[in-house]
Amino acid sequence: MNGLLVLDKPIGMTSHDVVSLVRRATGERSVGHLGTLDPMATGVLPLLLGRYTRLAQFFGQAEKEYSGTIRFGWATDTYDADGERVGEVKPLDVELDQLQQLAKRFSGAMEQMPPVYSAKKIGGVPAHQLARAGKDVPVKPARIFIHRFTLDALHGAEASFTMRVSAGGYVRSVAHELGQMAGCGAHLSALRRTYAGDFGLSQSVTLEDIKALADADGRRIAERLVHPRRLLDTMPAVTVDEQIAGRIRNGMQVNVPEYSAWPLLRVFTGPAELFAIGRRIAGTLMQPMVVLG
Repeated sequence: MNGLLVLDKPIGMTSHDVVSLVRRATGERSVGHLGTLDPMATGVLPLLLGRYTRLAQFFGQAEKEYSGTIRFGWATDTYDADGERVGEVKPLDVELDQLQQLAKRFSGAMEQMPPVYSAKKIGGVPAHQLARAGKDVPVKPARIFIHRFTLDALHGAEASFTMRVSAGGYVRSVAHELGQMAGCGAHLSALRRTYAGDFGLSQSVTLEDIKALADADGRRIAERLVHPRRLLDTMPAVTVDEQIAGRIRNGMQVNVPEYSAWPLLRVFTGPAELFAIGRRIAGTLMQPMVVLG
């Protein structure tokens, strides 16, 4: 089974748990996710299946959109509700409009310190593994871009928010820093990813859907895959005949004169048969980067 599946991840499962379940349901061993969601988070988790896992490198810079809540009053070591409390409990003594003014500082390009408890690799090891082993975790600030961060309502000490952020941005870190600015500490209390790149909740399926489709007829899961023409659609697409496909399959360079100005190109052999991704070498000459067929 080759394609991209948009899954609505439930609360309490790791992204790896979801991958394992989809592997069993589909019978496809090659399954990978595009962007980790923490166990407490729900929402859009795109999965690449089969040969399409080779396309992961082209999705790396996809922006993410979230909704959720921030609980003011204390911080945690993980910056979210799954962590242990750090410091004393303090009351929130500012109003929503004051918090909204503070939130405006989280806009545009900025340096962000990732949480120590995160999936970010340090020397090839996830930071959260080092932290839980009591080892030093030398995390470094990362350059991110927050396109939108709004606090929409305040109920007691809990504020609801929406955010759109570049790849590599941590919502937990924003919640933690906002709590420091408010003077009482804060942590992320709920999180739902509504978009990952172009993929949203309206396209998603649940794990219950996957199980039901697998029990009825495993092939029906393929009907829920995103149409190949909708993948990486910022790249132009060309459809080639079998002769040119054979040259691409053998790693040879080919001419695609109609797309001489684009650095990357999707190559199809039919209406829905994504065959390869190519890189323009010079002029009209294209070199295959990834071949799926």
